[in-house]
Amino acid sequence: MLSESDRRIIEASKIRGWVLEPQAKHIMAGQGFDIPNFVLTDSIEIAGKFLRNAPGPVVAKAVSEKILHKTEFAAVVTGISDEKSLEREMIRLKALEGCEQVLVEEMVKGLEIIIGAKNDFQFGPVVVLGLGGTSVEIYKDTAIRMAPVKSADVVSMVDSLKAKRLFRGYRRAPGVNMAVLGHLVAKFSSLIMDLEENFQSIDLNPVICTQDRCVIADARIMLVKGS
Repeated sequence: MLSESDRRIIEASKIRGWVLEPQAKHIMAGQGFDIPNFVLTDSIEIAGKFLRNAPGPVVAKAVSEKILHKTEFAAVVTGISDEKSLEREMIRLKALEGCEQVLVEEMVKGLEIIIGAKNDFQFGPVVVLGLGGTSVEIYKDTAIRMAPVKSADVVSMVDSLKAKRLFRGYRRAPGVNMAVLGHLVAKFSSLIMDLEENFQSIDLNPVICTQDRCVIADARIMLVKGS
């Protein structure tokens, strides 16, 4: 169930046509999804303090109404581990068109997957699951199910993928916690049904999965045009 603050975010974002990442993550966190700790700031001092308190390297991302696909503008920097590098990247990112604040978040390592949704004109909301990151564009290895999707359905979705061995654990690499993944996909399925009248597509990519958790590292919500 969407909260009142979630609904306000959706309504305010309709003029743009999509929801900015920090706001999309606010919605995801409100639904009980696991997201990285982050700070949204234009201050190098605040960003530096966040880095000093982080358990490891951080990621810095430009937040701009002019930048939808961040990789096309080099608007995402991963693996930042020292304050000088963070300051340099903060200055560069804030110089990008429309960027007034930078999202600095803890970096999580694991298997990158995509959990997405499309609002099909004939079938309604459908859930997409597959190998994520930039791999999704190269391999196009995804499974699709009509919503609602139950936790148990996620097993068959994974087993239909060419990359299923990566989910299960391959050559000493740890696999994904399937119970956590199933719970996440089922809750996501409920969310897209609540959003059915408002969204065109949703991409949680990447979702970083380990043996313990599945963390939404990026979230993009595309809204219905003219709504």
